[in-house]
Amino acid sequence: MTTLLRRLAGPRCSPRRWLGLILRETQGRPSALVPRDGSRPLAGGSRPLTAHSGAQSRGQHTQAADPVEVDLKRLEGEADGIVEVLMCRHKARNALGHVFVSQMKELVSTLSSDSAVHVVIFRSLVPGVFCAGADLKERALMNDAESDLFVHGLRSLMSQIASLPMPTIAAIDGVALGGGLELALACDLRTAGKRVGGQTALEMGLVNRAVEQNQTGDAAHREALSLAREIRPQAPIAVRMAKEAMNRGVEVDMTTAMAIERMCYARVIPTRDRREGMAAFIEKRAPRYTGE
Repeated sequence: MTTLLRRLAGPRCSPRRWLGLILRETQGRPSALVPRDGSRPLAGGSRPLTAHSGAQSRGQHTQAADPVEVDLKRLEGEADGIVEVLMCRHKARNALGHVFVSQMKELVSTLSSDSAVHVVIFRSLVPGVFCAGADLKERALMNDAESDLFVHGLRSLMSQIASLPMPTIAAIDGVALGGGLELALACDLRTAGKRVGGQTALEMGLVNRAVEQNQTGDAAHREALSLAREIRPQAPIAVRMAKEAMNRGVEVDMTTAMAIERMCYARVIPTRDRREGMAAFIEKRAPRYTGE
């Protein structure tokens, strides 16, 4: 599993390194990545999203004061364990406003402690847009102190996403501007439709796979599901430990990185899944992992 994630991820691209870049469509040409000005599209919190369970999208919420701008969908059957975070702020093109960020934080916080989740896909339900970045209409109404809090709130969200223990995939089926690109970079893997500059992004190392966009505009989402299904059957604890070892090991010297890897593997040794994997190999059958 470690080999799979390393092969897909390639050189690690820190969100901070690309903060201030903007992925945009150009006239009749693939999208380009160009520097932004000094402003940073960030957001803060609002009222929490009412939590709901169930296999389908949580479209029905109790008497919530805020509209649903970020939702959750748990896939079923062979895709059980794959969860989709749905960005659905249609009128504002998924701009990072107070409600959007608050609801995203609430969902990410819930996912972080859910051992039944094997892979998380971040996708947009707004055609042609992944995330438009800052909500400038909200930003214009803030004073300096509020803007600073706004910035801190979005930094916190990006850190939450990057810290999720399970693999995460951003399905970029549209433009990702400013903070929207940062959100995608906070994920472990990224897929993109070439119509929105996916090939250029692939060459720059911003995405892991670029595919031809289809007529329904969801080619990146389909590719993300393909990746998720490739990861899904693997032993969940081993996958999480592989991710932790890579995330922590890439920031330190080789000796420390090896110590981190040893520590992570030590947490895998006593698991039932490790014994199941060895038994399945000897018996030449598919393993039946339980996450224990």
